[in-house]
Amino acid sequence: MQFLQGNLPRLEELVKNMATTALSFGYSLSSPVLNNIHSRNNSHDRSRHGKPNTICSRWKKPLEELYNVKVERNVSPKRLEELGISRWSTWKTGKCQFGWDWHVDQLVYITEGEVRVVPEGSERFMRFVAGDLVRYPKWFEADLFFNAPYEERYSFRAYGDD
Repeated sequence: MQFLQGNLPRLEELVKNMATTALSFGYSLSSPVLNNIHSRNNSHDRSRHGKPNTICSRWKKPLEELYNVKVERNVSPKRLEELGISRWSTWKTGKCQFGWDWHVDQLVYITEGEVRVVPEGSERFMRFVAGDLVRYPKWFEADLFFNAPYEERYSFRAYGDD
């Protein structure tokens, strides 16, 4: 316990960083004590209800997993060459937002900017940036949010294509 008390500020910072990282990857985090972390001494190592103070988090599945959206981050030039991305169609836009539904599987390589994808019926979003390779499944529906210039290369895929 003495070790924890001496390192509590560092531990608190680590927990906050972990929470921030989790949220940036689309995880949802709920913790009643996360926003109220404070230094404690021996007399305050229990909550007002007499239970130990612990940080209990409930993690939800990533949206990519829930909606079967596949993403590869920082794709290598060799992988891009294997996929033949230089022959794919190009699509560009500026700052805008709109709803979209995919009637076929689509493979997208983001070359510039970022997109926030909010699946239909969800309050959470997925964030994809330049260098990401994203596969959207057939019949997926979402709202797309672009906050700056955006460019992608895309290819429609048949069932079973990689």
